Amino acid sequence: MEEVYQFLKKYGTYYLGTMDGDQPRVRPFVTIDLFEGRLYIQTGKKKEVSRQMAENGKIEICAFDGERWLRVAATALEDDRVEAQRHMLEAYPELKGMYAPGDGNTQVLYLKDVTATFSSFTADPKVICF
Repeated sequence: MEEVYQFLKKYGTYYLGTMDGDQPRVRPFVTIDLFEGRLYIQTGKKKEVSRQMAENGKIEICAFDGERWLRVAATALEDDRVEAQRHMLEAYPELKGMYAPGDGNTQVLYLKDVTATFSSFTADPKVICF
């Protein structure tokens, strides 16, 4: 889990895929956090991505560092605790102008049943499950 977290944190932007009915949706994301032994992402409850994950929690994340890419398949589950929201916003203070713990809009989700695959053109894939 630490290796996945460090890769996503270091390269900043990753792409999050969700399902909107039968239509895939992909958008850039930047929030990734380790809290209480789980990987977390963050969004706003007013956004379509929040609705999509509530309807179908299966997500994929993809990131590329110029040589290797990471694909993460998981289920995103909401953690409505203020402590989890606070931890995320401490990791991303630039979001505090838009979000606040317990504001009714801040949403943090942890990733469950994760399969993370590191790939490149020059090495065999490395799969990490947690």
